[in-house]
Amino acid sequence: MIELLAARAPRLERVLAKIAREGGSVVLLDGSLIPTQRRTGLPMKRRWWAKHKRHGLLVIALTDVRGRLLWTSTARPARGSEITACRHDDLVGRLREAGLAAIADLGFVGLDNEMGDPAVITGYKKPKGKKLPPARKLVNQLIAAERAVCEHAFAHLKNWRVLTKLRLDVKWATRLVRVSTIMKLGSVADLVIGQSGSL
Repeated sequence: MIELLAARAPRLERVLAKIAREGGSVVLLDGSLIPTQRRTGLPMKRRWWAKHKRHGLLVIALTDVRGRLLWTSTARPARGSEITACRHDDLVGRLREAGLAAIADLGFVGLDNEMGDPAVITGYKKPKGKKLPPARKLVNQLIAAERAVCEHAFAHLKNWRVLTKLRLDVKWATRLVRVSTIMKLGSVADLVIGQSGSL
């Protein structure tokens, strides 16, 4: 059943195409640590995330501007960065193909270096030893306000207690995350028999 449901999780290109067809122009991009139980061995060393000082798996997600969870990436060892995970999925290229932009936090600065027409919009980091100009502070505040709904989407994932008890491989963790995503999008019965509005 888990594999059946996970297979019906929305694909990135279909999610972006649907947003574009419906007249959308922006999605919200974020990454989060899914905590896992500690085990010995090299695989668990790769799951150590120094930022949070704990073991876990990194998941990248897209939501719409209302905070509705649209897509989640493959779960990857937390040792990798959010930018690396996005590049692995060619997220910037796919956003450009769909004619969309993504609003992200400062953890994604450097993901898209196109200055004229960026596909990934982030705020400004404070220069070392200097103050951030008022105009850039305001930009950061506006972006933070727009992105606040992302937290609700990730809160849904983290409320799944099974994800906090993972001691499994990343492929199985990915299936569980994707099942969580489609459970948010519609009823299990509809998803299984294919009668829901799929993305």
